[in-house]
Amino acid sequence: MSGRARLAICAWVATLMASCAMLPLVSPATWIVQAAFMLAIQTGVGAATRRVPLARPLTVAAQALVTLLMLTLVFAHAQALAGFVPGPEAFQHFADLLQEGSDDVSRYAIPAPLHDGIRLMLIGGVLVIGLAVDTLAVTFRSAAPAGLPLLALYSVAAGLSESSVSWLWFLLAAAGYLMLLLAEGRDRLAQWGRVFGGAPRTTPGSESSGPLAPVRTGRRIGAVAMAIALLPLPTISGGLLDAAGTGVGSGTGGGGTISAVNPLVSLRDSLNVDENRQVLSLRTNTNDISDMYLRIVSLDDFDGTTWKPSQRHIQGVPSTFPTPTGLGADIKRSVIQTRISAADWYAQDWLPMPYPPSGVSIDGSWRYEPVGMTVVGDHGQNTRGAAYTVNSLDVQPTAEQLASAPEPSATLKNQYTKVPKSLPSVVADTARKVTAGSTSHYEQAVKLQDYFAVTGGFQYDTQVDVGTGRDAIAKFLKDKQGFCVHFSFAMAAMARTLGIPARVAVGFAPGTPEPNGTVSVGLKDAHAWPELYFEGVGWTRFEPTPNRGSVPSYTQSTTPGSDVPDPARPSTSTSTAPSAAPSASESCTAQLRKLDGCASQAPAIGTGGAPRGPWWYIQMVTLGLGALLLLTIPFSPMLWRTRMRSARLGAHGRTEADAAVHTLAVWEELTDAAWDFGIPPDESLTPRKAAARIVGLGHLDPAAGASVHRVADAVEQVLYAPRPQLAAGLAKDVRQVAVGFQGTAGRSARLRALVAPRSTVRVVWALSAWWTSVTTRAAALRPTLRKPSGQRG
Repeated sequence: MSGRARLAICAWVATLMASCAMLPLVSPATWIVQAAFMLAIQTGVGAATRRVPLARPLTVAAQALVTLLMLTLVFAHAQALAGFVPGPEAFQHFADLLQEGSDDVSRYAIPAPLHDGIRLMLIGGVLVIGLAVDTLAVTFRSAAPAGLPLLALYSVAAGLSESSVSWLWFLLAAAGYLMLLLAEGRDRLAQWGRVFGGAPRTTPGSESSGPLAPVRTGRRIGAVAMAIALLPLPTISGGLLDAAGTGVGSGTGGGGTISAVNPLVSLRDSLNVDENRQVLSLRTNTNDISDMYLRIVSLDDFDGTTWKPSQRHIQGVPSTFPTPTGLGADIKRSVIQTRISAADWYAQDWLPMPYPPSGVSIDGSWRYEPVGMTVVGDHGQNTRGAAYTVNSLDVQPTAEQLASAPEPSATLKNQYTKVPKSLPSVVADTARKVTAGSTSHYEQAVKLQDYFAVTGGFQYDTQVDVGTGRDAIAKFLKDKQGFCVHFSFAMAAMARTLGIPARVAVGFAPGTPEPNGTVSVGLKDAHAWPELYFEGVGWTRFEPTPNRGSVPSYTQSTTPGSDVPDPARPSTSTSTAPSAAPSASESCTAQLRKLDGCASQAPAIGTGGAPRGPWWYIQMVTLGLGALLLLTIPFSPMLWRTRMRSARLGAHGRTEADAAVHTLAVWEELTDAAWDFGIPPDESLTPRKAAARIVGLGHLDPAAGASVHRVADAVEQVLYAPRPQLAAGLAKDVRQVAVGFQGTAGRSARLRALVAPRSTVRVVWALSAWWTSVTTRAAALRPTLRKPSGQRG
């Protein structure tokens, strides 16, 4: 196997190894088999065109063309000509699939289903990266820059993946790149011949035919480098409701801080998924689950643009949590015990718990943040597959207790009523207008809740953008459309302008009761709600989002005609849209999906899917061969001449026989080059006279003419000298003659010499001679039939 072929295989393997980082992103992972097969065809086309050899740009163009034909066959064969030649309809279908894939990426949680749009993005991306790696490492013989597309492939996968074994994908990608570098280094080293390193250090009976010393050294250096790189390998994770990969403090004891995160985008994506995947399953000893909100973290730092958690110190998880801040002894309460199990795919740093928790029992490395009363994983610990028990308090204040709550301490009020000066004045103005006539902070809070949930004309819509910038809340108050993030953020900000301490909690609304007595919490139960502080009661939940969650009994309005949701009814995950009619994705059961009986909002693309079964691979092989044939037929004369020129002017031996063979091959190449420009060979002339004829008819300049005569002199020397000697520089002379012909010929003559060279008639002569030889041998083997005589025995 040649060094370039070995390098091409290494480039193919390195691309596949880096592509493995995308395996956790979708399910099932069968796309990697298709990608590997198509990538092998792409690599084979590159190896074949380099073998000809073609010019480097033509090699890349051939690989790109075959790649496009393969993608057309797999994803758009119904819209293509002959099933694999793309036209306008095929390209439009590609655009539709890419748009569908982009929508699916934002709609589904990881691992996403392997729909055609996502499959096109995965396989197409791998093929594009593979083409870039093959071009850099093999075609242009520069393996080092090929690490950039490999890094891009790994980085995209690592940025989206929530896998706990990200180090494994890094190791695979790094090993593939290192293998590519070593293959290129070995190939370059081999071109210098044998490395001199002194006497071989071998023991009697041992062989010394191992890898060269520099190659062995390179392997050792690469292994050490990868081992060092794995030590501080960072983890890139998602948001709050996916896999919040923010680390916490260092060490095993107390101390450290919680890093701030922005939960908005991940929360909206969770609400917009088509499939309401179960996140948590819980079993509790309370009969009323309407208040069973599972709180993840509280956001108390408001900068006018967004809410985020403050950086706070953490400590070891206590056996019993302290009494919540502000909760007085006269407030009615009961203890609830809840057993929670997290899904195997749900990797969350913060522990979802009912608020306020009084204790938690869980295995693993967890820490406690006392101000927010949250539990957070330490150094990569998350909720994936975790099962834990939480004891919490069901705090039951009355409206009278909340209305008579005294003012909080100055320190707490200053911290939790702070609003930036950049907050638009319409926020405070609206808050004062809505709560006009109120006699207490509690009455103001209830009026704010009713304004958003009942009387203000707001609509719940998860498709509304989260919004950023100082005018985001003002825009929401004007448009009156949004989802829980908008409602909770706006109410908390407005409460702060009224002097009420406020923050935002993020987690899950009450789930759906199951027949077996458990409660299922799904992605669509993701929620955000405001918490307002009342001295003597503590942080108290409000529910301003219409048609979501449950309104606490202590906040229900007594206004006639108010349409407050039933507090005893938990949120349902099947109707979160403002429309009364269920969406197609909500009314479609798993059985109907399996039978393709669901209505789709997107155009039907079933005919654009990949052929199934073994015929798919047969079609792929046929496509590869057909593409090579399509490329070969029109350019076969040019390819043959390029190959013959390379063989005739290539490397040769140094013996007398080798000298004669090489010189005569060079002479044949020179006469064929002249023939391609319209000077047919004349076998009756001596080399010297033939050279003069070529120089005269070709109107060659003196330099090119001298090159022709040097080649002719070398031919006479090997034909007539008793001991032929090899003349140096003959290949260079022939190339200079070719340049001379191009300088004197017209454009049409140059184009014909390149695309349809006359000397390719030698192929016809060779085939004719071969056929004559075959028929002659067949005739010799045929038995001789004698004509019978007329005599009788």
